[in-house]
Amino acid sequence: MINASQLEKIPNLEIKINHPLSEYTFTKVGGSADFLAFPSNQEQLIELVQLAKMTDTPLTVLGNASNLIVRDGGIRGLVILLEKMNGIKVTGAIIEAMAGASLIETTHSALANELAGFEFACGIPGSVGGAVFMNAGAYGGEIKDVLISCTAIDESGNVQAIEAKDMAFGYRKSAVSDKNLIVVSAQFQLAKGNVEQIKAKMDELTEQRQSMQPLEYPSCGSVFKRPEGYFAGRLIKESGMQGYRIGGVEVSTKHAGFMVNVNHGSAEDYENLIAKVIEQVKEASGVTLETEVRIIGEKL
Repeated sequence: MINASQLEKIPNLEIKINHPLSEYTFTKVGGSADFLAFPSNQEQLIELVQLAKMTDTPLTVLGNASNLIVRDGGIRGLVILLEKMNGIKVTGAIIEAMAGASLIETTHSALANELAGFEFACGIPGSVGGAVFMNAGAYGGEIKDVLISCTAIDESGNVQAIEAKDMAFGYRKSAVSDKNLIVVSAQFQLAKGNVEQIKAKMDELTEQRQSMQPLEYPSCGSVFKRPEGYFAGRLIKESGMQGYRIGGVEVSTKHAGFMVNVNHGSAEDYENLIAKVIEQVKEASGVTLETEVRIIGEKL
């Protein structure tokens, strides 16, 4: 198992010991990580991955901790947050962004450089790495539509470049998620456009998101995958579960596809509410909902 002195030997690496993950998750729930590291570059990330393997330490990479629920017992071993690996570079009509860069900030960089094609992602509250990992999408667009390639590392710290054609993109999945690789950076192909038109589209989508989604509360984003031929939110509403609450977590009254932390909820509240919603929707419609959100860590 890794120890603090081994981590402290990595120059300029920020680490925290026995630190609550609820400070970083978008749900504001989650127990402590044994060791929490914030690499600021690819070299530090590789060193951490190799050190975890060498010491037989469980390794968990959270990106920016948006579309997940960390259980109340926390996570054993080493947890890596990539928020410091957040550089964005624009060359012509190509944007290269590090894994920890905010997807929203990346779309604003596209706007500032009069680049079109990334507007669909202007309201997705995740990181570039997480977006590539799960082929994030909204409003008719997905990461697969704009990705050129990504750089990723495996559990041994080996670096590999993966072209878009080899990414095996599917609905909320990719070759990166299938192989449990860690995204380091990604390149996106956009097109020169009219800045007023790009901004107008982004403003329109942002307004839609603000009017439809419960952004005023902590949440993990969309909880369930879209069942083929249905909409999860509509099925939940029709099952009578909209507004249902367990502990401090509630099925949003604004959008039934979201669960919000309205009153100091716990990860257990989230899990119990998810199970109850799946049960009620199955009973009402015959459809079995599948979670989109990742649920990780240990129960208390």
